[in-house]
Amino acid sequence: MDLPFARVRPEGQLPEAQHPGDAGLDLRAAEGVTVKPGERVMVPTGVAVAIPDGHAGLVLPRSGLASKKGLTLANAPGLIDAGYRGEVVCAVVNLDLHEAVEISVGDRIAQLVIVAVPDVSPCFVEELPESSRGAGGFGSTGVS
Repeated sequence: MDLPFARVRPEGQLPEAQHPGDAGLDLRAAEGVTVKPGERVMVPTGVAVAIPDGHAGLVLPRSGLASKKGLTLANAPGLIDAGYRGEVVCAVVNLDLHEAVEISVGDRIAQLVIVAVPDVSPCFVEELPESSRGAGGFGSTGVS
């Protein structure tokens, strides 16, 4: 499937997978920023995307940045609906308590995964069908 992108800033770079078969397309920063400990910053990517109908884009953290520097996304996963045509902007947050994270133009800051979304019609019913889990919520499947 072709996935069309438009450059909306001169610094925008075409997202790409790093290895054949990778699910995520790396999104790159179009602006340099410093993210202080505990701070949230909106980082533009310089690109917009036309996601096909019946699909959505999930913007996910990069595991290396999260594990090594504490940089993740405030709204992970971010959701891009098929009808959105504006710039993709990443709401990054620095979870490190002591060190700032420097982001330079061109740094890979997040990844975009395209997923199929079924067409659903919400409706009220008198009762939901039974399931093995039932109404068990947080922690209902065990601690470990």
